Amino acid sequence: MNISIEFYASLMKYLPPGQSRFRRDIKVEDGLPLNRLIESYHISPAEAHIVLVNGNYVNADQRESRELAEGDVVSIWPPVAGG
Repeated sequence: MNISIEFYASLMKYLPPGQSRFRRDIKVEDGLPLNRLIESYHISPAEAHIVLVNGNYVNADQRESRELAEGDVVSIWPPVAGG
């Protein structure tokens, strides 16, 4: 199935090659759990601080049971600091 991934800030280094700066369209197995997608890009749980699927926040404890579906957009941000 086809989904899109968006990695931001320091996580951009994990994106496969592509035209868009933040976003890639990829193929994954049907029903892939969200946490397996994150792990497949070698992003640690500590690095995946904010995770959205189709604009909806997914808590860390829900990522194992959240299965992805055709057309989903997964967006991931690392912890951020500012002042």
